[in-house]
Amino acid sequence: MTVFSPRVLSIGTLDQGRRELERIGADPGGIGMMAGKTLTRCIHLAALQCRQANILKQELLSLGGDAAVARGTVACSIPFTDVILIGTDKQLLQLCGKLKAQPFGLPALAAELETLLAAIRRPPETWITSRRTLSLERPLIMGILNLTPDSFSDGGRFVDPAQAIEHALKMEAEGADIIDIGGETTKPGAPPVPAAEEAARIIPVMERLVRELRCPLSVDTWKSAVADRALSAGAEIINDISGFNFDPQMADVVARHGAAAVLMHTRGKPDEMQQNTDYSDLMTEVIGGLRNSVSQALAAGVQRERIAIDPGIGFGKDLSGNLEILRRLRELTSLGLPVLVGTSRKSFIGKILARQEAAERTFGTAATVALSIANGAQILRVHDVREMRDVADMAHAIVPH
Repeated sequence: MTVFSPRVLSIGTLDQGRRELERIGADPGGIGMMAGKTLTRCIHLAALQCRQANILKQELLSLGGDAAVARGTVACSIPFTDVILIGTDKQLLQLCGKLKAQPFGLPALAAELETLLAAIRRPPETWITSRRTLSLERPLIMGILNLTPDSFSDGGRFVDPAQAIEHALKMEAEGADIIDIGGETTKPGAPPVPAAEEAARIIPVMERLVRELRCPLSVDTWKSAVADRALSAGAEIINDISGFNFDPQMADVVARHGAAAVLMHTRGKPDEMQQNTDYSDLMTEVIGGLRNSVSQALAAGVQRERIAIDPGIGFGKDLSGNLEILRRLRELTSLGLPVLVGTSRKSFIGKILARQEAAERTFGTAATVALSIANGAQILRVHDVREMRDVADMAHAIVPH
């Protein structure tokens, strides 16, 4: 069966609309006339047959909407075309009804579009871990606990177990909903740490925190051996920077424990990921990569209700890429899963604000947290829990939902 994988486009200006029309190869003469229309709901479809695209355009025009296609589509002089559906939610839902009576696999597209529109209108309300159900009625704050000597932000501060435990308790008191424990730095250029060493840093602290914390524990690891030990010790969430791509056993381990998972997009391991930050279409690649990770998780038996996604700010992206993801973050809601964003104290904030010290990036981080929530994020991974709890709650109170 054909899978279309539609995704919503986040277009806020005429220039952004023009760029998206240019990207799919629309007729230059029609771009000026159509750019203004893109400020309504836009949904991107990749590599459709011309006969499919022509039906979509005809049916949507009849409903008062429109569809942008590549030049040559009407005459079927090109093999495939991307399509941007343009219309109100009502028009797009009416289109779904019309497509159910069409040939060429378009009834399947109608079903996918209905699922997409439902996901956009009603974000996930809960996230299920191995031990509890977390409400997403307000943003979740995930406090960072680095048990590493070389983290970019606080390396070495919490390698002593007593200090780590004290800090975790402090973050919970300040409003953290989740504590995310890491035993290996994932800063750009960092070499990997052996699984045994990573586990030795994490497990003793975890065993204490499971008894003392009320909130769930997450473990930031891409190694299945570490994840297995951590989940056995009481962790409820695995935060995998590779989206289950570095270790082929990770999805099975998470499924077997009934744990929740954060699946992140990256390009390569930390020691190489910043060597290739050029994208021909950043959001298409990020969302496509996340779709693949979700498919791997589901195939292994991880329940959809236990999955969250993370676009991977700073992982295989340069400054402009990080900003583009934050501007277009709402496009990730196409997947119908909770969106986690981790911008806390990262170097792109330092570059923009000329703040070399990570600890000086609190206000820059606050701006990214507020705008992430405005653009659909439901989970924020942060160092400064008390400050970002206030920022998140204030932003959430303002944003319509």
